[in-house]
Amino acid sequence: MITVQAPARICFFGDHQDYLGLPVIAGTINRYIQIKAQPNRTSNYIIELTDLKEVKNINLNEDFNEIMSEDYFRSGMAVLIEQGAIFKQGYTIEISGTIPVNAGVSSSSALVVAWLRFLLTAQEEQWNVTDAQIGAWAYHAEVLFFNQPGGLMDQYTIAQRGLIYIDTQRGETTPLTPQIGTLILAESGIAKQTLAVLKNAKDFALKAVAEVTKQRPDFKIHQADEETYSTYLNLISDRYKPYWYASIYNHIITQKAKLELAQSQPVVAKIGRLMNQHQKILEECIQNTPEGMQIQMNAARNAGALGAKIIGSGGGGCMVALATDESKEAIIQAFLSAGAQKAYEVKLTE
Repeated sequence: MITVQAPARICFFGDHQDYLGLPVIAGTINRYIQIKAQPNRTSNYIIELTDLKEVKNINLNEDFNEIMSEDYFRSGMAVLIEQGAIFKQGYTIEISGTIPVNAGVSSSSALVVAWLRFLLTAQEEQWNVTDAQIGAWAYHAEVLFFNQPGGLMDQYTIAQRGLIYIDTQRGETTPLTPQIGTLILAESGIAKQTLAVLKNAKDFALKAVAEVTKQRPDFKIHQADEETYSTYLNLISDRYKPYWYASIYNHIITQKAKLELAQSQPVVAKIGRLMNQHQKILEECIQNTPEGMQIQMNAARNAGALGAKIIGSGGGGCMVALATDESKEAIIQAFLSAGAQKAYEVKLTE
């Protein structure tokens, strides 16, 4: 029997930044995708998705050169085949989870990471692979393989676990302190709109940067600050100005959060204020937060939340609120009273 699991992911700072090569701060929480696999006497992976009540079958002798869009089981196998993996032994596989689906906490990336861990464990010879490498392969299997618009944050965070700062330009990570207070996860009940939000946000942000670099070829967005924003604002088309603001100021907020979270005892109230500043930009510039979710987060803040923000690309899905032990029950009730489908405490994994 092989048993593996991978956790859900929360982005705290740097949403809509990784596709610009800018850093993010993300962490994993105690919600999981779990895979249990038992060898069988066939040359097939018989995959039971228990939560979806679906069964998939993969013949290990089939051609993995032509794979349907978003078939992450086969793309994961194809990525490992390029690395020398050999699949001979069939398995009967049960996949289940406690991660909300299509809600912004990366259930699909958790599935890809867990799947790769299973595939590696199932190899006849043991592979000496780092968590960082698994994250890179997961990013390849989920995003690059299908030419999707997302960044690498989800896969890198889930594979490496904990609370981390990711330099997305270099693919390097730095662990941060997980001592950031009590976390409340709220499921809005509004379906996430990943591709639609990502397409505009990424396209417009890249066009804003391109308009600057066309006139100032030496411009480096990683070095931009408040003065840079004002200096080059007149080079940006009106349509892209909100995305220019978001690109510069979300980066500044992420750097401030990194400095605070590098402390052994960060000031939780300060982290909450930075979360609120980040959320304001997501709402007003990137426009990824439906009005219903804004109402729910405002209710949480009024109930004592130090900070609250949407999770994931946006358009719907989940929110996270930063609370204290004294305020957490009131915040949960505030989310629910304002229309959230579910709200509950979660913890960062180590």
